[in-house]
Amino acid sequence: MSTDAPKELATGVISKAMGQELRRAREARGWTRQELVESLPSKIGDRTLLSYEHGIRQMTLSRFAELSWALSIDAPTMFARGLQRARILVYSSTLEVDLHALLRDERPTFRPLRQWASNALNEHPNGIVQVEPAVVRNLALFIGCDKRELAEHFARFTPDALKGQWPTFLMNA
Repeated sequence: MSTDAPKELATGVISKAMGQELRRAREARGWTRQELVESLPSKIGDRTLLSYEHGIRQMTLSRFAELSWALSIDAPTMFARGLQRARILVYSSTLEVDLHALLRDERPTFRPLRQWASNALNEHPNGIVQVEPAVVRNLALFIGCDKRELAEHFARFTPDALKGQWPTFLMNA
């Protein structure tokens, strides 16, 4: 493993990704910024929340957890989905994949995944699965592409946080 930190960790990319995920979750719940602020024990200001959502200001872990809790989403799930949507470190992360969306994809390179997704959907009708890096690596070998390319592809099918879509199983290699 390289000792060099990925550039995403040194720039504001993660703050921006977490802010976008926070905004997405707030809007999916149908809340204004003011409504979210009023639900928080810390009573941060509307402008502070705005600066978080735009990635201008970094959130502490406790603030991120507080905001996640207020939105009824566990913080690790919100963090993972934010990274996945922003395509940050997806090749080394467990990815959540919306099988219904994957089945609608028509790209020829990834066509063999349709049978895998269809079979998984038979067992898990909510259509959300978690795919570990080892599974991504093995599926990439099966369809003949690079594991990073497949991880990037899977990241395109991140489920929405508040549509009742939660993973039903963890796929292990």
